[in-house]
Amino acid sequence: MTQKILIADDHPLFRDAVKLAVAKAAPAAEVVDCGNLSEALAALRSGAAVDLILLDLYLPDVDGFSGLLQLRSEYSQLPVAVVSACDEPEIIGKAIGFGARGYIPKTSSLDDICAALKVLLAGGASHPELPAEPLDAPLDGFSSLTPAQLKVLGYLKNGQLNKQIAYDMEISEATVKAHMTAIFRKLNVRSRTQAVIAAGALALPEQRA
Repeated sequence: MTQKILIADDHPLFRDAVKLAVAKAAPAAEVVDCGNLSEALAALRSGAAVDLILLDLYLPDVDGFSGLLQLRSEYSQLPVAVVSACDEPEIIGKAIGFGARGYIPKTSSLDDICAALKVLLAGGASHPELPAEPLDAPLDGFSSLTPAQLKVLGYLKNGQLNKQIAYDMEISEATVKAHMTAIFRKLNVRSRTQAVIAAGALALPEQRA
């Protein structure tokens, strides 16, 4: 059966480079390329049978790790590999902790990308060596957030009030409060301020020019 790979990256030139790697690693594989998370989700929701997602962390419609978390929440059985210009060990460790099957730095050679793709398409994991020390913040709570809860957490980070969140999400304030209660419980916090502080674990370093 022909394998299908979805590439979500806002840089067309890099998408083309990944396509070359795919053509070398898996000549029969089909590629679906998207410029942002919304396009990727639309493709998946339309019923695209994808075997692997290659996700850039720095997409224009994504805040930190929220894109990876949303994909893992909605499509938990679908392997996701991060392909990013960021090669900091802490970020790689977080990505794996948030459920990524692999992590491919964009500085990798074509041969290394091909090797990683072969492992991932065979059902294995492929990423640089992880840091030996444990992460500062636990990640399990974030991984259990639903897409709606992730969206509410993003609004909280931006300082929006319940009424504003309800309006933007087209839901009731009671539903917003229910989401917040669940967020507090899953992140083991007791207030909006504590939730915002905890959400710092989702942040990414500034992208290098």
